Amino acid sequence: MKDILVHVDGSERAAMRIEVAVDLAKRFGARLTGLYAQTDSHRPAAVARKASDGLKAAQAAGENLFNSATKGIETRWWVLPHGEPGFVAAEVMFCSRYFDLVVLGQNDPKDSTTPDDMVEQTILNCGRPVLVIPYVGNFTSVANRAVVAWNAGREATRAVHDALELLKQAKAVSVLSMRAHDDNGAVNTMPPVNIVDHLEKLGIPTEGEFLPDEEIGKMDMLLSRSFDLGADLLVMGAHGQYGLSRLRGSGTRYVLKHMTLPVLMSH
Repeated sequence: MKDILVHVDGSERAAMRIEVAVDLAKRFGARLTGLYAQTDSHRPAAVARKASDGLKAAQAAGENLFNSATKGIETRWWVLPHGEPGFVAAEVMFCSRYFDLVVLGQNDPKDSTTPDDMVEQTILNCGRPVLVIPYVGNFTSVANRAVVAWNAGREATRAVHDALELLKQAKAVSVLSMRAHDDNGAVNTMPPVNIVDHLEKLGIPTEGEFLPDEEIGKMDMLLSRSFDLGADLLVMGAHGQYGLSRLRGSGTRYVLKHMTLPVLMSH
């Protein structure tokens, strides 16, 4: 993990995203690129695809914030030239393809600085792991205690292996299995695959447990159990079938809306 991107905008939470990204850059000796991208509140300027004076001032303030928080590490500063919403969402997604890790912020319904679907579309289309920081709570670092949501799906497999460097540094890792297990007592002649065994072989001490089948939704159960474990990182595949609904991607959207801890998602 040597090349990290952090999204910067005019929101109050931008400073915390930068702080988390700086901590990761220091831990891994990585270069940190700040990308200033937000919608322009001056509609004529957005339509004309030119930055308004207000957006230019916000960009300058963002650069000052980034520079003051990143002393001592290798950095770059990028700015999108204007704030048309579709352009902002598309360019954040596109730029994300060129990094080992992308740090974004959860969409805040009270804040209109970024397009509502920017985070989800970036996760779904950039092909890189995306670390999403909640818009509530205080987080200065991640992955001291990590939880992995596991259902043996392609997205979950991708997420686990994208997060390996973080998991190797974690003090504790717990796998919460979202996949029903065989309780019928029959002799199983299939290969004994086990993600906990795999992680331990990689030198990551891991605890595993199944989430029980209860009335509470699977995603609520996942977030609740992560809170009980004191986790500061949830690793999960995006747009997988996690049991919340038959609608593809509903589990991803639910977590992105209700997350209470940083979440690393891969698709």
